[in-house]
Amino acid sequence: MASQASTDYNRTKELKEFDDTKVGVKGLIDAGIVNIPKMFIRPAEELAIINPYPNRTNYNVEVPIVDLSDIEEGSRRKEMVNLIKMATTEWGIFHVTNHGIPLNVLDEMMDGVRMFNEQDLELKKDIYSRDTTKKVRFDSNTDLYTSKTADWRDTLYLSSFRSDLDPNEIPEACRNSTIEYLKHIRRLGETLFELLSEALGLRPDHLSSMGCDKGCSIVCHYYPACPQPELTLGVKKHADPGFLNVLLQNEINGLQVLHEGQWLNIHPTRGGLIVNIGDLLHIISNDKFKSVKHRAIVNNVGPRITVSSSFSGHVSLLDKTFSSINELTSEANPPQYKDVVLKEYFARFLSNSKSLTDYYRL
Repeated sequence: MASQASTDYNRTKELKEFDDTKVGVKGLIDAGIVNIPKMFIRPAEELAIINPYPNRTNYNVEVPIVDLSDIEEGSRRKEMVNLIKMATTEWGIFHVTNHGIPLNVLDEMMDGVRMFNEQDLELKKDIYSRDTTKKVRFDSNTDLYTSKTADWRDTLYLSSFRSDLDPNEIPEACRNSTIEYLKHIRRLGETLFELLSEALGLRPDHLSSMGCDKGCSIVCHYYPACPQPELTLGVKKHADPGFLNVLLQNEINGLQVLHEGQWLNIHPTRGGLIVNIGDLLHIISNDKFKSVKHRAIVNNVGPRITVSSSFSGHVSLLDKTFSSINELTSEANPPQYKDVVLKEYFARFLSNSKSLTDYYRL
């Protein structure tokens, strides 16, 4: 019987039927499913490491926390820079607190994402698309037809890579909260790139002068409660392709980072934000900064909501060549990576090819 069921399974048909509904994973939950569809079930070898330490709690390790209060005070700023240098060298990820974004702005952004996902289905369907060139779109798993297993999440993309977002294009449910949040997150991005430049021993404006703080886009993930969380993932293991990501998340656990060969839980902190290095900053820093592999597990409670702000450059930089920063190379420490043309770099990322840092390494 099992063999017959396996033979009868038509993955392509299942994917298309799911995609054609245009309501995503939340639509499955709304329909009252008890068992998750086969398209979401990870292979046995992956399931063995989704929760590798079920009876241990010592893999709940806190990543470095950088308090950004009193940033203009000389000794405090030096302390921040040193902490960021340690965090980006050893971890590739850190928490920031007292970052200047009001708590109500954070809460309203999360509420806006929730309202978008829980509004009338027809309004979501209107912007459901797999066209990655669209500035505003909603889907479930951009790589649905190319990945081996689907991830348990729905996503709203708000991209300013090709041009600034027109407020009228942002869904009404989260329009005002997104506009306000973007203003603050861009300002925080400028501050972070100054501190990261100083952590590299460069002028505060070095990374921004290269365009690293341009083109901030927002990716909003909505992870419904999962009836069988032990069988799937919310986001598979990956490193972010851009320069820097800033993550806002609600109170439900899910984010894990791979540190020294172990998956560690990164717990949400009220009012705090998670910052992680992307592959592109790893490359131009000539291995000074480390991008970090991470993933999202799912829960039987939810929804878990995250808002990821990605600094990945801008369309005006598409033909620009990025190299290891000259000041970070020497005869004793030569460039470790080939030159990167931004448009080719992101085309390679979208093609699901091998690790970007591995591909560009000399």
